[in-house]
Amino acid sequence: MGKSSLAWVVAAAFVAASCSSAPTPDSPVRTPVASAPATEVVDYAAATQPIGTRMPQMDGDLCRAAELQSLVGQPRTEIPVPVDVINRRVACTTCPITEDYSPYRLNIFFDQETGIVEEVRCG
Repeated sequence: MGKSSLAWVVAAAFVAASCSSAPTPDSPVRTPVASAPATEVVDYAAATQPIGTRMPQMDGDLCRAAELQSLVGQPRTEIPVPVDVINRRVACTTCPITEDYSPYRLNIFFDQETGIVEEVRCG
């Protein structure tokens, strides 16, 4: 082994030793800081999945249908003009609609003959 090869081996050993997690006699001893107990339950199975594959919590009113329940029994002309038309669908109860489910979409269904709102729900 030549001098340059030996120098590389010594340098590599020095770098590997400096990256070691074991404390040296000169380094101070660090004790872990106790943290406050966790107050929330973490779902690690969901946290390890990509964001696009996580299912939303179904216990909430994600489309805020509760805010518009007062429309039931009212004429469809009382339906407010939406700011976000992407997540709202207004259709008659007999009209064909897509069957895909989105918990964020607000559906407002009215009777085609009378024009009276019959149902407000997410989906």
